[in-house]
Amino acid sequence: MRTETERRYGRTRGRLKTSGLETDNDPGPYRKPGAIRFMLESTQHPFSNIILVGMPGAGKSTVGVVLAKRTSRGYVDTDILIQTATKRSLQDIVDCDGYMALRRVEEEVLLGLDETNCVIATGGSAVYSEPAMAHLKITGIVIFLEVDLTTLRNRVIDFETRGLAKRPDQTFADLFEERSCLYKKYADITVDGTQLSPEDICSEIIRRIGMQ
Repeated sequence: MRTETERRYGRTRGRLKTSGLETDNDPGPYRKPGAIRFMLESTQHPFSNIILVGMPGAGKSTVGVVLAKRTSRGYVDTDILIQTATKRSLQDIVDCDGYMALRRVEEEVLLGLDETNCVIATGGSAVYSEPAMAHLKITGIVIFLEVDLTTLRNRVIDFETRGLAKRPDQTFADLFEERSCLYKKYADITVDGTQLSPEDICSEIIRRIGMQ
């Protein structure tokens, strides 16, 4: 049966996987010492993705491109996948259908990912979907790019028109507080990128996952 998103916008790439997902915080065998390096260095391994999560302005897209080059991986930007699937901008979806519609479309796109050996830069609201995050975590390791609120405010100058899946009454500080605990909940590794360049963030990620 086709989902609501598929009926409205057509199928997203990959297969939709919504069953058999572990949704608790059990890290499983692929988070044990030594296993992370093995799964990430094996390009055909089903757990070979590096998934970036974090607030708007954290640098996920910029870091993702650099990290993909440095680790010989493909690159996927899920915000672009949403826009390609819907043929609409994120802001248009929010303006016309509401922020929850964007979250539903995002969830469908994330559940439809069937990638290996990729760096996946997610949208800032990906962590609202437990099934989507569970699906991503069984394909790789989740990296939280943590940046402090003051720095994010200086970077994000288009808060009202960026296409964020937020309630109309939410301020940037509200969004930061609400999402921070979710990023930490799903992260396997947290990297503080407040004072680091994209290249330095990549170096730290590579060091932390043991690929040096």
